[in-house]
Order: sequence, then structure tokens, then C-alpha cells
Amino acid sequence: MNFLLRLLTWWNGQTLGTQFFTWRKGVFVGEDAQGNRFYHSADDARRWVIFNGESEASRVAPEWHGWLHRTWDEPPTEKPLVHKAWERPHQENLTGTAMAYAPAGSIRRATPEARRDYEAWQPE
Repeated sequence: MNFLLRLLTWWNGQTLGTQFFTWRKGVFVGEDAQGNRFYHSADDARRWVIFNGESEASRVAPEWHGWLHRTWDEPPTEKPLVHKAWERPHQENLTGTAMAYAPAGSIRRATPEARRDYEAWQPE
């Protein structure tokens, strides 16, 4: 079953075609904290990521995102990105999950707070 999933789906990691291409042409560059593995071709014409688990673009950390999109040439393994003390650690996009942000008056909250800045329109 695992073989069939890898052959036909791309959202559970890499397909067999991607694995074969990576094996033949890929040069391993590094791995991020989530276990995602980053590769480039020998001439650096292509750069790609093999996700550890679900393929979700927001799971790529900012320093690796910059390398993938050629914002800078050196990967974070060679030239780490310096983070400021006030910056929070990278977090994937949680939209559509139970952990998504819900503002104070949202009906998605278990106990929505009463809104004092809004008054519902009532017909006369």
C-alpha cells in the first residue's frame, strides 16, 4: 500500500519519480529543524525540497525559503540567517486547522467574548 501511495500521490512526501530524480541528479544541501531535506542539481539550475511528512509550503523555514527562491546563493548550512531576539520561531500556516487564529468575537471560539465595538442593526 505504501508503494502505491508513493507512486500516485505527491502530498505524502515524494513520489517514486521524484525519488529517482533526486537519487540521479540531486546534491544534498541540508536539512531543517522539521526534517525537510533540501537538494540542488549539480549545476545549481534547480533547487527543491523533499518534505518530511505532508507537503505544505508554509513548513519551509524563512532561511530555506530564501535559498530555494534564490534570494541568496549560500544555503543556511553554509551561512546561517541571524535572527533577532524579538523574532518568534517559524510556525507553519495553521489556517483550516483547529489551531487557526480566531479573534475575540469569533464564533469559532469555544466561549466567544462579547463585542463592545459593534452594535447589530435592528429594523424599525
